[in-house]
Amino acid sequence: MDCPRDKTALKAKIEREIEIDECPSCKGKWLDQHELDLLENTVFVAELKKGTRMYAIRESDINCLKCNEQMATFNYRAYNLPIDYCPDQHGFWLDGGEDKQILSLMKKRVGDLKRSKSAEIAWNASLSGGAGGKSIIDRIKGFFR
Repeated sequence: MDCPRDKTALKAKIEREIEIDECPSCKGKWLDQHELDLLENTVFVAELKKGTRMYAIRESDINCLKCNEQMATFNYRAYNLPIDYCPDQHGFWLDGGEDKQILSLMKKRVGDLKRSKSAEIAWNASLSGGAGGKSIIDRIKGFFR
């Protein structure tokens, strides 16, 4: 397969225990359809939900490396990170460095979800009187005394 950006022959390599095809020139990477999930899973916590991956889908300027049809582009998980993908589910093209951006965003998402879950547990405990036996109303009243 050749790079859709500069037509350089891709080289197969193992990265994070995933076999990917990389352009030695531009450092772009081809991930087969399931391999983007595998990449995300290297930093994601299984009990959390990943959420929606594709936002603002539009036409891409490159063709699929497998079927040669025009790819589409989406904003990755509502961030300003455009990722190209084959609508026929052959795979994803990541321009140089986008794999690292994905991993960074997923690490941030894990932290955000853990904080959100912790806050939800604390809120539910406070609603049920779990904070010293006082209700939230009693604690608010006590704050103003």
